[in-house]
Amino acid sequence: MNLEKVSEYKCDKCRDITYIVEDGEARECECKALRDCEDILRRSGVSDAFRKKRFDNFDFSRDKATMDGYKIATGYALNFKEKEKDRDNSIMFIGQVWSGKTHLSLAIANELMDSGVGVLYMGYREVVTGIKQNIMDEVYYNRVMGRYKSCRVLLIDDLFKGGISKSDVNIVFEILNFRYLNGLPVIVSSELGVSELMEVDEAIGSRLVEMCGACLVEMRGKRLNYRLYG
Repeated sequence: MNLEKVSEYKCDKCRDITYIVEDGEARECECKALRDCEDILRRSGVSDAFRKKRFDNFDFSRDKATMDGYKIATGYALNFKEKEKDRDNSIMFIGQVWSGKTHLSLAIANELMDSGVGVLYMGYREVVTGIKQNIMDEVYYNRVMGRYKSCRVLLIDDLFKGGISKSDVNIVFEILNFRYLNGLPVIVSSELGVSELMEVDEAIGSRLVEMCGACLVEMRGKRLNYRLYG
């Protein structure tokens, strides 16, 4: 009987050290970005819930909008490594509360992370509040903003949830504009529609529309409520 040996390491290249030493010099392993994202998830307290959101436990049977969203999301995840090179390499789910936007966003992130692509989760309200509370601390501000600006894939959950201040808009614009200019993908969920996002800030709305292209998914309908239908 031919049994494949199961590796005890997540990454056989660096043996989970996240660095590789060659000719006396250490360089980051390609897995380090993914491990960093996993560490951030664990510290955020959402890791277990995050990793349970999968395509195979998403109910797409209730509404055409749900089915359409599911198809676009699975296609995006399947073709990500090719799509990442394109200008419109992002995806956004907009629509009513409890319509499955966050579930699909997280399902994509889990598929990408399973394939070795680091995805950084940004719970919008919590993160922006934390940044504003420490905005006078230049070291903290640059470190945290740099993390969200430059990660390989950024997932922004519940963009512009709650009251929206000028500081909120400035922080989001700084992050999204950097990613827009550098061709870095985002996965976004928001209760706001495109016109509402434009009203909040036209520059942010227009960049998101351009970054997402055909992967701008609107999820609205009478039956789109996970609290009522399970």
